[in-house]
Amino acid sequence: MVAPETENPVVLIADDNPQNVELLEAYLSDVDCRVLTASDGEETLRVIERARPDLVLLDIMMPRLSGFEVCRKLRANPDTRDTLVLMVTALNEPADFERGVQCGTDDFLTKPVNKAELLCRVRSLLRVRHLRSQLDRTLAYLAEVEAASRA
Repeated sequence: MVAPETENPVVLIADDNPQNVELLEAYLSDVDCRVLTASDGEETLRVIERARPDLVLLDIMMPRLSGFEVCRKLRANPDTRDTLVLMVTALNEPADFERGVQCGTDDFLTKPVNKAELLCRVRSLLRVRHLRSQLDRTLAYLAEVEAASRA
């Protein structure tokens, strides 16, 4: 039997604007999760490497590395390639969305953020993360059972 996950999911808010971070943290208080923050692209990558968040709310226009660059680096690294990314941005041109898709984002929200829309997307992406983890654990268990039956 596969054990259920017991820890709360971890959500990283990556935005260089303290007011945006504060607002997103307040909105996420309605979600049963642990929230981490980062204020630039390089710090975002360091926090992801250390904490392995389940979801990153990623601003695009940040110092040191843009959200596009952060997302590209996440997808290029086998250890972080499956990290879920929700880009939260003031950019709203079709070319911006296309560029985000090309670098590997999982979803978009435009600023100003609507609380209900944010919570819906966050809960949906966290559910995807949970189901993916559950599937991975089940497949690993089945592989063990299969290997044991061959021995």
